[in-house]
Amino acid sequence: MSDPLATILTERLGCRLPVIQTAMGWVAEPALVAASCEAGAFGFLGAAVMTPREAAEKIADVRRRTSQPFGVNFHMFQPGAGEIVDLILANRDQVRAVSFGRGPDAKMIARFKDAGILCVPTVGAAKHARKMVELGCDMITVQGGEGGGHTGAVATTILLPQVLDAVKVPVIAAGGFADGRGLAAALAYGAVGIAMGTRFLLTVESAPPEVAKNVYLKAGTDDIHVTTKIDGLPQRMVRTPMFDRIEKSGPIGMWLRAIEGGLAMKARTGASWGELIAAARGMTSHGGLSFMQAMLAAAAPTLIQKAVVDGDIEHGVMATGLVAGRITSLPTCAELLADIEREARARIAALTATVANERAA
Repeated sequence: MSDPLATILTERLGCRLPVIQTAMGWVAEPALVAASCEAGAFGFLGAAVMTPREAAEKIADVRRRTSQPFGVNFHMFQPGAGEIVDLILANRDQVRAVSFGRGPDAKMIARFKDAGILCVPTVGAAKHARKMVELGCDMITVQGGEGGGHTGAVATTILLPQVLDAVKVPVIAAGGFADGRGLAAALAYGAVGIAMGTRFLLTVESAPPEVAKNVYLKAGTDDIHVTTKIDGLPQRMVRTPMFDRIEKSGPIGMWLRAIEGGLAMKARTGASWGELIAAARGMTSHGGLSFMQAMLAAAAPTLIQKAVVDGDIEHGVMATGLVAGRITSLPTCAELLADIEREARARIAALTATVANERAA
């Protein structure tokens, strides 16, 4: 009998288990990526918040830590995006895939495909999945409304079958997954695996300091909310003092936050105002955002950085999936994936045994 956990995802990405560690900014750093890959998953480095120099250093760091294939996440409107693309292509011997939301066009996707690098975008609607397939993407990660950060209103249980019916490429399920039961359920739907962000955030090897992880661990589902005040688009966050202040802010406060975030991003990346404005304009033309929303979106990583890098919960925001409300443990990646594999195999075995018994009856 074939292995139910050996799917086209494990075949194409070169991992042992059909589980993806998603590319969370400030969280999916080399230690987490390498640990998740070594434990059997496929890890993505969160380079969308990195400068080209940082990305080069951290790709090299992942390579020092593991010989397993891994992926890199980026978006085309970040400063230095062209250099990061060249860097990914230069590491194609080990970088097996790229992920993105605000992604490249068909020409760029063709460059990746010619280099043997798989394009695995994340989408939140069936129409976006169809568009990504038209552009030439190899697999689709579909994130239901339970997911963290930018999210939609349609639950995974509805969106996943919609996308499975809409496209012919392999589909990966995201939004609400944390254990082997979820993996078994996703495979039963017809997905080729699951992608998890929040569950990998709450591991020993993830980058956030203990003070931030403790806030996540203590949060119940009632402490997790969706706001449109970060950049005008729905985002799921743990409620923090900064979250509450942002929720109360009006248009003037949002503009001030956009300017402050732009200054912080300019200082961190070394980008000029012209480059930042060009990036914002690119997001308005391709991402359907207003100019203020685009500036806020560009500034948002600095707010996340305060909490998950500096541990400044008072002045930062904390993106999360709703599933954080039921996570109470902080395992290593090896422990997490061993538990997921054991539980998934047990659930699949129980289901197949039930079917076999019914047929025999």
